Amino acid sequence: MKEKLAVQMFTLRNHTASAEELRSSFQRIAAMGYRAVQLSGIKCMNGENPEVSGPMVKEMMDEVGLSCIATHRPWDALVENLDEEIAYHKIIDCDFAAIGGIPQHSYESTYDGYRKWLEDAQPVIEGLKKEGIRFGHHNHSREFFRPERHGKSLEDVLIDEGGPDLYMELDLYWIAHAGVNPERILERCHGRVPVIHLKDKEALPETNDCIIAAIGEGGMDWKNIIAACEAAGVDWYAIEQDTCPRDEFDCLQSSWDYLSAKRYEG
Repeated sequence: MKEKLAVQMFTLRNHTASAEELRSSFQRIAAMGYRAVQLSGIKCMNGENPEVSGPMVKEMMDEVGLSCIATHRPWDALVENLDEEIAYHKIIDCDFAAIGGIPQHSYESTYDGYRKWLEDAQPVIEGLKKEGIRFGHHNHSREFFRPERHGKSLEDVLIDEGGPDLYMELDLYWIAHAGVNPERILERCHGRVPVIHLKDKEALPETNDCIIAAIGEGGMDWKNIIAACEAAGVDWYAIEQDTCPRDEFDCLQSSWDYLSAKRYEG
């Protein structure tokens, strides 16, 4: 299991404001045992004049033995500057580009809206595929909205109509948050889930609210979920905490300890 664990760098976005911070973050997660990352939300790589370029981040990862197993890229950049995006992924030696969600300002949350996105995504999917790069969609809970009562969900449209070359970067927390069993979704996406996102869901009894927690500190059924992931052909488990109740590095260490020791099997 430990050889399949990665860090979604969005978790550490507040520790990536400079090249020095990014290098330190890479060093700290590599020291925990992680050997891969997803590049997303890195502040020093954003903006018109980023401090860290593609070649620089690749050098930083190489220094500590990290590989890049996925990215999150802006949808507009993939549509308008696909050649540049392909070049970037080749520089960082990454064969999986994903988007963090379908842009809501451009596509309505309707069956027609999602089908229009699938149509517009085809040139991106085909262009990346020609260069050996897969394309994926990352879900939140909103994709499980059903525009018609008793009808299919918007995620169903992506799974059933997206075709085998649309990969599903499933975020299992948000699937569970939507009231759907992650195991059933994994079964339907067999062979299309090279990278998934993991975080736990902890209930707060005093408020009846739930928060995002480190793996093993919440109530998700990891024994059966991990078995379903393995059956679906998951290559990488990217730990992503949108928010952390304590220090982000401590949360990542806890998730590493729990999953690498397979405590969910006990």
